[in-house]
Amino acid sequence: MQYKKIKNNFFENCIEKFYLFDWKFFILIFLLIGVGLLTLYSVDTGNKNYLFKHFIRINIALLLFFVVSFIHIKFWYKLAYPFYFLVILLLLYVNFFGSTAMGAQRWINLYFFNIQPSELMKIGVIFALAKYYQYIKLEEIDNFSKLFTPLILILIPFFLVAKQPDLGTAVFILIVSIGMLWLAGLNLKIFITGFVSLVILAPFMIAFLKPYQKQRILTFLDPEKDPLGSGYHIIQSKIAIGSGGLFGKGYLQGTQSNLEFLPEKHTDFIFTVFAEQFGFIGCLLLIILFMAIILMILNISLKANNNFARLLCFGIAFNIFVYLAVNLGMVVGLLPVVGVPLPIISYGGTAMLTTMFALGLVMSAKIHNDYQL
Repeated sequence: MQYKKIKNNFFENCIEKFYLFDWKFFILIFLLIGVGLLTLYSVDTGNKNYLFKHFIRINIALLLFFVVSFIHIKFWYKLAYPFYFLVILLLLYVNFFGSTAMGAQRWINLYFFNIQPSELMKIGVIFALAKYYQYIKLEEIDNFSKLFTPLILILIPFFLVAKQPDLGTAVFILIVSIGMLWLAGLNLKIFITGFVSLVILAPFMIAFLKPYQKQRILTFLDPEKDPLGSGYHIIQSKIAIGSGGLFGKGYLQGTQSNLEFLPEKHTDFIFTVFAEQFGFIGCLLLIILFMAIILMILNISLKANNNFARLLCFGIAFNIFVYLAVNLGMVVGLLPVVGVPLPIISYGGTAMLTTMFALGLVMSAKIHNDYQL
């Protein structure tokens, strides 16, 4: 009888979670996955098998999304600090024993899969800050004693990632973390003071940049100076986006990508491929799709019954927004090329799994919204 009762409670619990699952949110994510697959198919030439590998990763990521979604938010609250410190250990491992590619030591080779810990840290720092501010009172947030711990939580991964070197991801982590501090209630004067300090120190900080990082800044300011070298990526990207016009050249009709003029077209510059084929209208619809997902996450954040879920969801929404803004700014020449992929759409294992894991956390917060930590 006891076993039967437990079994009935289990099924009732599953049915209740299934009912609370936000299917509209999932449909939007699924549409984004479809756009990614179609765009990758259009650039998957030769024997590279980008589409097949991406399809396998998407299925794994979807499974991860559902598993994370139905696990209670209480579990993720308890896991926040262990997850953060695990990723710190992975970053330390990478700095000593990681695989090197294109002059950067960022990956751990698992033979069947390469993992990039810096991508995991984008969620790890959100996790840690959300847990830290769960029980901090609003009037205590500006105290230095309460600010010291989050600064340590932010600066340790920042310097570890910058050392790889991967300054783009390090700055990305810093920006998302600052957004978390703002939502937690940190005084605006502190942000202004920090910004002014960065502006003053900027000329001195440039001296510590690697030669290729300085070159990226110079290329961003004047890509025409070296059109066949460092400026090639951004020039070809602008040509491809401009050639798409209002309605695009049509699916599979992109000349810049099909004729191999566009480098990194399956990863960082995949938006350029999409823009050439579907034009301004297609790009606008894609951005609206992204913004709809971000707004739904913010809505879940606003309705959360505890600070942890509220901050976690906001951090994930801001994370995706920064991903989108930096990638679009990069491919149209408004920002330096820093190697930030387009969420879900770009080819890449760790980035895809990290994004779907984060979206699963949002769904978990939605399903278990009645729980008070």
